[in-house]
Amino acid sequence: MSNFLVRRNGGSAFDLLDDAFDSFFRPVFFEEKHLAMRTDIKETEKSYVLEIEMAGYDKKDISLSLEKGYLTVSAKKEVSEQTDNYLRRERSTGVSRTYFVGDVNKDLIKAKYENGVLEIDLPKKEKEIPTAHTINVE
Repeated sequence: MSNFLVRRNGGSAFDLLDDAFDSFFRPVFFEEKHLAMRTDIKETEKSYVLEIEMAGYDKKDISLSLEKGYLTVSAKKEVSEQTDNYLRRERSTGVSRTYFVGDVNKDLIKAKYENGVLEIDLPKKEKEIPTAHTINVE
């Protein structure tokens, strides 16, 4: 629902109707927080590459963790308490998103952050070639 202090369309009475249609056409499982972490995913022969938009964060604000095939990317920045008389503030202090990456070689993962884009290289594990194993019968 729109905040009545901030109106679109010059304060039109249709603001409530616009909000109803906006939320009606939004997919059920859509999460607006993902707009802050738009992600491109590429697959190469040897790895998966994630390119995540994270403008406004410093490298020190970003953390990555990998657990049971799930990569979690989080960022949090410190926001100073201000006593200004804001009517509305739309600044995010943190974001987080989890990606299922499967069975990757966790020891070779590389990440770099440049110009507001976090690039994560997730090397695929070498496929094990099944070998025959002989079992002696006693």
